[in-house]
Amino acid sequence: QNNMLDFVFAVDDSVTWHMMNLLKNRSHYSFLKVFGPKQISSIQSYGAGIYYNTLVPCNGRMIKYGVISTDTLIDDLLHWKTLYVAGRLQKPVKILTQNENSRLQAALVSNLKSAVTAAFLMLPESFSEEDLYMQIAGLSYSGDFRMVIGEDRSKVQNIVKPNVPHFQKLYSNILQDCPQVVYKHHLGRLEASIDKSPEGQFTQLMALPRTLQQKITSLVDPPGKNRDVEEILLQVAHDPDCGFVVHQG
Repeated sequence: QNNMLDFVFAVDDSVTWHMMNLLKNRSHYSFLKVFGPKQISSIQSYGAGIYYNTLVPCNGRMIKYGVISTDTLIDDLLHWKTLYVAGRLQKPVKILTQNENSRLQAALVSNLKSAVTAAFLMLPESFSEEDLYMQIAGLSYSGDFRMVIGEDRSKVQNIVKPNVPHFQKLYSNILQDCPQVVYKHHLGRLEASIDKSPEGQFTQLMALPRTLQQKITSLVDPPGKNRDVEEILLQVAHDPDCGFVVHQG
């Protein structure tokens, strides 16, 4: 009851949305309301591309809500441009309403597949289902400067342990399609043997979102060499510390 509810609205036209919301819910906004919807929308485009109204009382609860443009959301889901909203959507959330946007539907699935691929690269050859969900839930915290090591793990555990059935629901279709995974659904258990050969890891590295590939490339390739991404990822695939390099990226 005391937890703040966190909503995200993906909107096709941010200026119109803020204009209408300012008419209905002006009190939700900070002093920025005086600048009007166009200015609020331009501020929204900075950083992770999401604008938050916080500490909003609603039906006896305290809520906050973020507004993101559908195009920005799709970009983050596909390429992990910031991993801010994409990271949230790798965890179980309640989708309240969704229009028939096939690009968005495909991007939501792509984000989950990317999360599984990144987790496979960072996990050992065999692992439990809970290990997998811990790794996935920890992805968006790996690069979050606000998370202190240690706080990181307990926060992730608190997300995963009570929500294993919801993680299963979110990822079961993708895991059933993974050749490396034997999904024993009736036992509620997953058995995986991940291909840790350089060839297997290279295939997974090539399937990662573009931004993460670029981050890995810049970690491994000293400036001025200008080798192509594929060549560098092949080098990483042969590195015994491949999973650590992905985690750093």
